[in-house]
Amino acid sequence: MADEKKKGISWLMLLPPILFVGLAVMFMWGMKQEDRNTLPSTREGGIVPALQLVAFEGAEGFTHDDLTSGGVKLVNFWASWCAPCRAEHPQLETLAKEGVVINGINYKDEPANARRFLAQLGDPYAALMADSDGRTGLEWGLYGVPETFIIAADGTVVKRFAGPITESILKSVIRPAIADAASR
Repeated sequence: MADEKKKGISWLMLLPPILFVGLAVMFMWGMKQEDRNTLPSTREGGIVPALQLVAFEGAEGFTHDDLTSGGVKLVNFWASWCAPCRAEHPQLETLAKEGVVINGINYKDEPANARRFLAQLGDPYAALMADSDGRTGLEWGLYGVPETFIIAADGTVVKRFAGPITESILKSVIRPAIADAASR
């Protein structure tokens, strides 16, 4: 009986070091990944997903066909309750002034609050729709707002950027993705 306990104890004593080594290998592998802060997107390289949106009162809307034809365009998911959306707004205004077509999708927001947000900060959107129930956000693989998708003329999603667009992100991520989309 004492021999059986010794075998059981020795096996259990090996388990923590084995688990530790396994976790250490996993963490080291993860640290060697190219960009650990980038959220993965299944949409990049594919055609823009379906839209299940409602009209945004007082704004011109857009359709799936609008996103799959014409020139380069951005689709920006935003909300009035989203502080990072407020922070990225000046960069969207800059892009709009440069002639970049930005289609806005107001995400799970109260229409009056969304209109007030745009009245206060300006409206960079060429067209606006609302995703009041979040279905389109799910189709697009949205993690949260703000998120911006760069779409090529043929409707291919070239880039998805999750988070607020800062001046440095505009320069290092968004502008290169727009150039990439224009060259397709």
